Amino acid sequence: MKKRFLIIALFPLIVNGQSDEIIKAFSESYSLEAVGNFAKAIQEIDRVYDENYYEMNLRLGWLYYNLGNYFESKNKYEKAVNQMPYAIEAKLGYVLPVSAMGNWDEVVKTYEKILEIDPQNSLVNYRMGAIFYERKQYEKALNFCEKTVNLYPFDYDSVILLAWIHYQKGDLREAGVLFKKSMLIKSNNASAEYGLSLIK
Repeated sequence: MKKRFLIIALFPLIVNGQSDEIIKAFSESYSLEAVGNFAKAIQEIDRVYDENYYEMNLRLGWLYYNLGNYFESKNKYEKAVNQMPYAIEAKLGYVLPVSAMGNWDEVVKTYEKILEIDPQNSLVNYRMGAIFYERKQYEKALNFCEKTVNLYPFDYDSVILLAWIHYQKGDLREAGVLFKKSMLIKSNNASAEYGLSLIK
C-alpha cells in the first residue's frame, strides 16, 4: 500500500512540472541523439536541468554513457536510482557505465536489487547467469538461467547459455538436449554444433 501511494503521490508532481521549455529541450535532445551528436544533446538538457528531476537525470545518464563519460553517466543514473528506488529502468541504466568501468561486483549487487523488486525479470536473470558462467560459478549460473528458460523456452540466447552451463557441469545428456533445442530456434548455429561435437 505504501509503494502504491508513493507512486500516485509523485506522479502528479512530475507531470505538472513539465513546462513547454522542458518538453522542447527533450525533443531537441532526441533529435541530436538520432544523428549521434551526444554532446549537444546533453547541452539541451543542461539548459533546463534540475537535479531533482528524475527524467533529466535518467536522460543525462544515457547520453553521458553514449558519449563515453562513464563517471558522469554513473553519477546521473545514481541520482535517478535514489529518486525512484523502485524504478527498474534506472537501475538497468546504472549498470551500463558501471560495467563499462569494469566494476562487475557492483553490477551484480544492482541486479540483485532488481531481483528483489522483480524476481522473474528475464533480462536480469539471463545476465546474472552469463556473469556467473564467465566466473565459472556454474551452479549459480544454472539457478538464474533456468528461470529465464522457464519463462522463455524458445529464446536462443537463454537456451544456448543453459546448454553450455550443463556441459561445464558435466551434465552431458541435458547439454545435448539443449544444444539440439537451440538448433530449432537458430539452425546451423556454430555454438550448438561445436557443443554437440564435444559430447560425441
